[in-house]
Amino acid sequence: MELLPRTPAEFGSARYWDRFFRQRGQRSFEWYGAFPELCPVLHKYVRPRDKVLVVGCGNSELSEQMYDLGMCEDIVNIDISDAVIRQMRERSASTRPKMSYLLMDMLQMDFPDGHFQVVLDKGTLDALLTDEEEATLAKVDQMFAEISRVLQVGGRYLCVSLAQAHVLKKAVEYFSQEGWVVRVHQVASSGDKQQFVLPVFVYVMTKFRKIPGSAAQILEICPEEQDKPMRVESAERLVAAVKDRQHYALLCSQISKTPCREQVSLDLCDKESGKPRYTLHVVDSPSVKPSRDNHFAIFIIPQGRETEWLFGTEEGRRQLAASAGFGRLLTVALHREQHYEGMTGIQAELSGKVMELAPPGLPARQQVPFLSVGGDIGVRAVRHCGSSPLSGDFVVEDVRGDGTCYFRRLVFLQNRNVVQSEARLLAPTPLPGQKKRRKDKKKPSPTEPPGAIDKSYLCCEHHKAMVAGLCLLGGPDALPGELAVLVVGLGGGSLPLFVHDYFSQARVAVVEIDPSMLDVATRWFGFSQDDRMQVHVSDGLDYMAKLAAEAQWVPCWYDAIMFDVDSKDLTVGMSCPPPAFVEKPFLQKVKTILKPEGVFVLNLVCRDAGLKESVLATLRDVFPLLYARSIQGEVNEILFCQADPAGRRSPAELGERARAMEGALRQPGRPWDSSWALADMLQALHIL
Repeated sequence: MELLPRTPAEFGSARYWDRFFRQRGQRSFEWYGAFPELCPVLHKYVRPRDKVLVVGCGNSELSEQMYDLGMCEDIVNIDISDAVIRQMRERSASTRPKMSYLLMDMLQMDFPDGHFQVVLDKGTLDALLTDEEEATLAKVDQMFAEISRVLQVGGRYLCVSLAQAHVLKKAVEYFSQEGWVVRVHQVASSGDKQQFVLPVFVYVMTKFRKIPGSAAQILEICPEEQDKPMRVESAERLVAAVKDRQHYALLCSQISKTPCREQVSLDLCDKESGKPRYTLHVVDSPSVKPSRDNHFAIFIIPQGRETEWLFGTEEGRRQLAASAGFGRLLTVALHREQHYEGMTGIQAELSGKVMELAPPGLPARQQVPFLSVGGDIGVRAVRHCGSSPLSGDFVVEDVRGDGTCYFRRLVFLQNRNVVQSEARLLAPTPLPGQKKRRKDKKKPSPTEPPGAIDKSYLCCEHHKAMVAGLCLLGGPDALPGELAVLVVGLGGGSLPLFVHDYFSQARVAVVEIDPSMLDVATRWFGFSQDDRMQVHVSDGLDYMAKLAAEAQWVPCWYDAIMFDVDSKDLTVGMSCPPPAFVEKPFLQKVKTILKPEGVFVLNLVCRDAGLKESVLATLRDVFPLLYARSIQGEVNEILFCQADPAGRRSPAELGERARAMEGALRQPGRPWDSSWALADMLQALHIL
């Protein structure tokens, strides 16, 4: 401890360094960056015939190792400590005759202009730039100016650093403004226990003549796992890229020592584009009793299934890890914009990186298994990419689910982990006279388009619950007679289509603000309009207000009004519906156009407990009878609101009504998906 300076300013004091090296003696002192780790980078930029200047050499062995390995012999080392210069001269005088040690201040060097091809700095800039005081920055400017002066055009300034943000920013801004090419290398770790948790970087500044009036900058970063540099557009982006790698190193260090109390998430990006390629979640299971073979496993989530509850939620991943029986499970989600060469290719690509996230206590040379569902990476085929001023970028994709079923999905890319709409695809059927494919014939391509949309199947649990809400409508018959339904929010159109197809006397009006969604639903999800199905492209708020105003003269009453509309504002803790749709004045307009015995069905997705309670209180003010139905494993809660409290029914009555309605809906030639029942949707219904 007595070797540490009392103040950061002492790092620039010759007296401090004299005392430091006298007390330390002959033992070499390496700030960070052992020679074996630095060697690959040095080999790229130091040639055997180069004249090399090492500034602030201290008693590091770096120059000696470069000399002894034949990397370079014409090396001049300078330092402001007389004590260390004398030590180093004695150490190398007889064995390294071409290398010299000079007592000299790097802020005022005696060398002529353009004297060196390489200036090497190992920790000296970090030691000098301890703060951002004016005096400190002036010294750094003087240091950079001297380095620039003694370097030839085409020469390289190599700075080994821990890359604190203010240090990197200062170096990058100074030399890029001088017209130099700036490249930052992350030094690959040797795998040995390191003195510093943070990674070591080498800034490579290549001197070019400054072109008057040119503002062009060449800024690059080379991550440790690749040789090819990645271009970045600004000093801020370069500093941010380095910071990301520092955070990753801290994370790896932390989780290699202790189990994770909370799930850790991170993205691994594509080397070429910089876009996310893999999303990893580290899930620890304290309940799993450790043995030699169950410490660690990697689980590859099949493409297109990353949004499922088991893979897309914390609780689901926790359950997956526990059932897999491993102390730490690393789940890996694949991104739709990327191409993957099967399970073997993914394993080869990830093997080195995932071991950095291994748990404490993993036995040496332990084989880590790669797991998946069905042993493959799944199938995802993007059918359509689009963009809308209202919805942003979106994709329509076909994915293979659990088993042989295929599904078509609409995903808004601003919230890529949420499936906006989903429909099951029918298996293609042979045309009349067409022979069925023989078993020994070539199988269809995984990306071969499946058949048409299966309109009998509701993929979304909340849509099933919303349909079941129609059981709350009165009447003596199992099915309501003429039924007027208003749906706000089209999406892929599966909810209004189901109501239209199964309630044969229903007249369905749909309000959709985004014309692009009507095109998507029509082109990709089998949606169509007729005399019983009409879409109005309009803002739902404006359309409802218009109907409420007209209802004073021309009654426009609906049996059921359904809100399934998402919010584009991700800063609010309620993603469905937008807050304006649950304000009291607007809800009163909804009530105005709803029949007295009608039902208002609302899909509520709200993570903010306070906001949710406020919404429920407002709904109760307008609709005295309020039922709720939670969707298992999802945040969604379906609310059924009625204006007449006398319409309250017991669970037994609702169950009987649901079974009767479903029996009437199940007609020959109109298939019903047997995986769900209306009565089941109403079992968990409770009155608020």
